[in-house]
Amino acid sequence: MSMTDPIADMLTRIRNAAAAKLPVVDIPASNLKREIARVLQEKGFIKKFVVVEDGKQGILKVLLRYTKGASAIQGIERVSTPGLRHYVDVAKLPRVRNGLGYAIISTSQGVMTDLEARQQNVGGEVIAKVW
Repeated sequence: MSMTDPIADMLTRIRNAAAAKLPVVDIPASNLKREIARVLQEKGFIKKFVVVEDGKQGILKVLLRYTKGASAIQGIERVSTPGLRHYVDVAKLPRVRNGLGYAIISTSQGVMTDLEARQQNVGGEVIAKVW
């Protein structure tokens, strides 16, 4: 199976692992995925993540967070795809679930949430939404 969208693959793995109540999920690593994991950790959606070097691209081990048996991630979806990039300027940054969720934005200042992008007054590519 060819990987046309590794980010969608990452989000799907996290979604499936959370649905199956798995404590940890392994994802092939990349710099962008590391940054997405960092944002998820900062916002409390995952406990933590570590990158395990395997001599190739490395493995991103993501420790999922649960409260009372429910996953901290209620939903996670891809917005921008390789075939259809979704760029927005700061005025058009999406609000997720009336501010209960976050949009993960890849900006010139790095990967951040829609909230931080608004504060820094930058737009960028909407990678995903999580709530």
